[in-house]
Amino acid sequence: MPLASRLARTGSVAAMAVIALALAACSAVVTDADRAAKQSGGGSGSAPVATAVPSFDLTTKNLAERPHTKPVAEAVKALEQSGFRPVQTGKLTVALGGAGAPPTSFFAEDDARTIIGSDPDLASLIAEGLGLEYAPENVAWADWPLGIESGKYDLALTNIGVTEERKELFDFATYRDAVMGFVVADGSAVKRIAAPKDVSGLKVVVGSGTNQEKFLLDWIAQNRKAGLPPGEAVYFDDFAAGQLALKSGRVDASILPYSLAKFQEQTAGETRVVGKFNSAYPVSGEVGTVSAKGSGLAKPVQIVIQHLIDDGTYAKVLQRWGQSEEAVRTSQLNPPGLPKP
Repeated sequence: MPLASRLARTGSVAAMAVIALALAACSAVVTDADRAAKQSGGGSGSAPVATAVPSFDLTTKNLAERPHTKPVAEAVKALEQSGFRPVQTGKLTVALGGAGAPPTSFFAEDDARTIIGSDPDLASLIAEGLGLEYAPENVAWADWPLGIESGKYDLALTNIGVTEERKELFDFATYRDAVMGFVVADGSAVKRIAAPKDVSGLKVVVGSGTNQEKFLLDWIAQNRKAGLPPGEAVYFDDFAAGQLALKSGRVDASILPYSLAKFQEQTAGETRVVGKFNSAYPVSGEVGTVSAKGSGLAKPVQIVIQHLIDDGTYAKVLQRWGQSEEAVRTSQLNPPGLPKP
């Protein structure tokens, strides 16, 4: 199998989760008061709880609140000196996952051509920081590797984790923690999953052949060695079937991309996130922008991202999409990533 195809397939399970969540996404927000009323059996007359989760506008109106920045002199100079030539003169052509799901990258509810989310917000800021016009392109997950390698796109932002295999063909400038979450049904007695003993005796849905499966099986093995009921990994070919099994109580927990799991918790209110871990286990991996190896684009992009981190604009992007927990303090160029299989 060609390397580009293998690189795309690495994220196929996450992509399935994105698509499934997209179909289930809604603009309504479940507040803590709603959750408390549900658990107590009360209705709209129940006493309110002071704290509420963030609200999300999933329409094109969201663009009015998108943060902006001015060209970053250091980045513009670095871009000029790099020898990089954009696909379209004066523009930064960015591959994005329009068929994804909130909060990362998805089509606006009122316009099937406008891509919004935290990745498009950051992509727009990077283009502005480089002194270029932002030119987004909707790209299927499986197509970004070949598109970047062939020069069809300048940059890809589609929740792409750094891996050692991908680094052979691409350069990364990181911008977010790569995190997976443990999810349970809203009424579950499970309150926290932070150590192997916490999955003892539980049935946990996980994608076959993924790094999160490797993580879970390691925990199960540790429980077995400690003489505890080990827990069980459960597999579904269809993501929606796994979610239905979770909500109906046939399984106890599921592992999903963290930001998507949090968004689902905050909007649908049928599940809760009770733990998280780095998806590049055993290293601490991050999500990054992707450009062609040696193109010269990665360093200027990294300079812009670090500028956005330092001046607080980056924090505004993550805050408005409920992803503050995944913030990084430093944008890195080609850091250690998920080890090769």
